Amino acid sequence: WFSGDDVYMSDENERQEYVLNENGIIFVGNARYIEARGWYYGQFQDLLNICLTMLDLSLYYRQDPAMDVSRRGDPKYVGRVISSMINGNDNDNGVLLGKWQGSFHSHENPSRWDGSVVILKKWRQDNYRPVQYGQCWVFAGVMCTVLRCLGIPTRLVSNFNSAHDVDRNLSIDKYYDSSGRSLNIGKDSTWDYHVWNESWFIRPDLGISYNGWQVLDATPQEQSRG
Repeated sequence: WFSGDDVYMSDENERQEYVLNENGIIFVGNARYIEARGWYYGQFQDLLNICLTMLDLSLYYRQDPAMDVSRRGDPKYVGRVISSMINGNDNDNGVLLGKWQGSFHSHENPSRWDGSVVILKKWRQDNYRPVQYGQCWVFAGVMCTVLRCLGIPTRLVSNFNSAHDVDRNLSIDKYYDSSGRSLNIGKDSTWDYHVWNESWFIRPDLGISYNGWQVLDATPQEQSRG
């Protein structure tokens, strides 16, 4: 609400939607059959201390506490820390482990989650061990909760036929032999869908034309350029 803040959002309707709304819909499925899942963000349900603990458990804080705390007024920095901490696949006490194959019988199937509060509180109750399991829409739903709780306007974005370009040549490459049979060579793929977040803040480091919605993705993937 404060016009001098890096996360200032001038439109009251957008503030109601992207800061204060505790309920939302996440779109999943595929381009021919889009499913709308209800999600309870619950960012005002006694989660603030959990979200602040998340910052204190991060590798950023453990490596340089003074530097980390000094940068917590910067939504760019906070967004990067939170996107790292939402997943626990890099051994940093993150909130959720990702799993896409195999059996889920001994833990929660990602499709069973319908809100962030129970996940975050289970993470705290289990002494900050990653909750099992999450997939992209679950990571995005939980990150939306945490960022809204910390005062950063945030929304979810769903993309269908989502290209996953492994070799960074901006194309999805498929290989065939002389008879037209598909060869299992390239690692590029196209996912049915993918869900990530966007947060609203200014970018003094890049210039005024870059102010507004900024992409953040908490789903764990392979390293990007190291």
